[in-house]
This record gives sequence, structure tokens and C-alpha cells, in this order.
Amino acid sequence: MSLAWLVATLAGYYALKPVYRRHPRWWTSPLLTVPVWLALLGVIFGMNYPAYIRDTHWLVLMLGPATVAFALPIWRYRHVIREHWLALALGVVGGSTVAMGSAWALASALGLDDEVRRSLVPRSITTPLAMVVSSDIGGVPELTALFVVITGVAGIALGELLLKYLPLRSALARGALFGVGAHGAGTAKAYGIGAEEGAVSSLAMVLSGILNVLLAPVVAKLMA
Repeated sequence: MSLAWLVATLAGYYALKPVYRRHPRWWTSPLLTVPVWLALLGVIFGMNYPAYIRDTHWLVLMLGPATVAFALPIWRYRHVIREHWLALALGVVGGSTVAMGSAWALASALGLDDEVRRSLVPRSITTPLAMVVSSDIGGVPELTALFVVITGVAGIALGELLLKYLPLRSALARGALFGVGAHGAGTAKAYGIGAEEGAVSSLAMVLSGILNVLLAPVVAKLMA
């Protein structure tokens, strides 16, 4: 089995990650630069999706354990969770509702295909859970994964802008902003701001994902 696209993906990540470390901006994030790198290679060498996923499918499988690893900092900052559980719960429920509802409403207003609309609904949660939800509600998991990446990059950009102009002084508010709005990409950004922000973002991301998975059957019925 060819490993060409696996090598290209890993090489692109390790080559471009130091650029993000030196210049931490949304446009230098590997979430954006690596797909652009792969797209350019695909145009040059004629990549097709089945060949790419055949070479790299195990990278998607690794997202599950990576998501579970976020539980470690959550346990470390469990006192923050106990103290602010109500605010976190309301933020997660409200943020998830707005994310799913706005995605469906905007896609409907633009007249997008039903399968595309369903693929857009779980765009604001971490990839492994988003793909599960997408499959359950009649979407295309692979397309949802793309929407998740786009949401992560946009979430980092908008999050930076909001932090610049909004008086969000607490670690709870800053962390929840990134965790609910930009899943794993936002959580990585939140850890760059502070350990407590990262822990809160991790919790918000995981809770949002679990909530979306549990609500998937209800969402599917509402969209029927």
C-alpha cells in the first residue's frame, strides 16, 4: 500500500508547525496551511480522495484517543468545574443550540443540498464526534470533517478578534469561548493563552461533543 500521502501530510505538518509557533496567527495554523499544502500537491500530482484516505485513514482513528486525553487537564482543574458548573452547562447548551441552528438555517437559506445541510449541522464539535453525529443524521462524515476544519480556523480568527474587543477577564469566559466555538483548534489556542483557559476549553469542547451525540436522533427527526 502506498504511503505517499501519509508522508506528505506528516511532512507538511512538521514543516509548518514551527511557523505557527513563531507567528501564532489563525492564517499560520496547521489546520489551514497543511490542507492548502495538500491541495496544491493534489492539483500538481492528481490526487483523488479514495487514494488519500487509504493512505491516511489511521490518522482519523487517532483523533478519538487524542480527544480522550483532554480529560487529564480537566481533572487537574476540577475545582473550576465544581465552582462554575451552571455557567458552563448553560454556555455549552446555548452555544451548541446556536451552532446547530445557525448552520441549518443558513444552509437552508442558501438552498444547499439536504445532504450538505445535514453535514454542516455538527461542524462545531471535535472531528471524531462530529463524524458520528453526521452519519446518524444522514450527512456525509468526510464532508463534515472538512467543515469542522473550516470552523476551527474561523473560530480561532474570530476568537482572537473577540478577545481584543470584549472585556472577557475571567479564564472561564475565555476558555469557553474557544471550546464551544472552535472545538480542538480553539482548545489549542486557549492553552496558548493560559492553562486554566485551556482546561475550561477542553471541558466545554468535550461536553459540547457529548451533547451533540446525544441529541443527534432528536435533530434527525426535526430535520426529517
